[in-house]
Amino acid sequence: MSDTLPLTTLPIAVPIPKPALLEQPEDALRAWLAERGQPPMRARQIRRWVYEGRATSFEEMSDLPKGLRQELADAFDLFGTRVERHLVSADDTHKLLLRTRDGHFIECVLIQEEGRHTACVSTQVGCGMGCVFCASGLNGVERNLTPGEILEQLVQLRNLTQADRRLTHIVVMGMGEPLANLDNLLAALSVAGDKNGLGIGARHVTISTVGLPAKIRRLADLGKQYHLAVSLHAPNDALRTEIVPTNDKTGIPEILKAADYFFETTGRQVTFEYVVLGGVNDRPVHARQLANLLRGRKAHINLIPWNDVTGLTYKRPTDDDLAGFIATLRRAGVSVTVRHRKGADIDAACGQLRRSAVASEDKEAGSAELATGP
Repeated sequence: MSDTLPLTTLPIAVPIPKPALLEQPEDALRAWLAERGQPPMRARQIRRWVYEGRATSFEEMSDLPKGLRQELADAFDLFGTRVERHLVSADDTHKLLLRTRDGHFIECVLIQEEGRHTACVSTQVGCGMGCVFCASGLNGVERNLTPGEILEQLVQLRNLTQADRRLTHIVVMGMGEPLANLDNLLAALSVAGDKNGLGIGARHVTISTVGLPAKIRRLADLGKQYHLAVSLHAPNDALRTEIVPTNDKTGIPEILKAADYFFETTGRQVTFEYVVLGGVNDRPVHARQLANLLRGRKAHINLIPWNDVTGLTYKRPTDDDLAGFIATLRRAGVSVTVRHRKGADIDAACGQLRRSAVASEDKEAGSAELATGP
């Protein structure tokens, strides 16, 4: 008989993640401070360090008592997301891949031009709209982002600008359908627009949507001066349903009615985004149909020549086809521009870096299973 004692498997202690500071409502943070005998002004000091002082740790908050800084570090994480990858383009566009505390990946981009620093942020992990050309939705939607996770993208991107610079604009055009997570987005934008937050006025915020009519009307009724961008991508329902599958539940006429309501209610011109897919939606007949749709409306078309996505077979329009498309719209009196591509060398279009990271982790997990399998 062997005298070897049987092995006992002990449970492994998994540390419970601390709550993230930016997830804490102002009143909750004040209550936490009051329990420790701290005055309400401390909450304002802490947030000022995040939004103005660019602090990346509680220890940097030098006007707080040292003991309080330690208590904060023991109780909270300053950020609930962490930077997994940071890519920098030759044109000074920055792209961050962030990992959430539950292990998901999200992307955000800082676009820098003369006197303008624009944060492009995500609102969901993945996307459920299924646009056939988009990398963000290839694996569907996992969950909504919290207000804190949206805010953290803004703060992380702002921290990449020079010390004497600030974010000037926000475009909610990253991963996900913003209006499908409207409450959390509005909560984040409320803090971003506050003078004690990032101080970015509503007129400098653009919210992009695939076109959810009821949510567009709700956004209009809020009385805010946010700019609305509707991702149209086709001039007729049959083609749009091929490109944007959720169109079969709405239809272009209802989307246009909601966009008209937004303009009538807010006075803000609506932009219609149109990703131009070579040989798919860039024919002369499509340009004429689009011109007819928008003729007489106070609207603007932003043409976006398609960017290559690994695994998809679409192609960019030819220069001649794009020029002809633009000319047709302008002859009809439709305001039109072509988006200049930024960050091309780092695949700044959202979704591509996340897909690469997820695929890499899946591959590593598969290899680990093979190595430890029976």
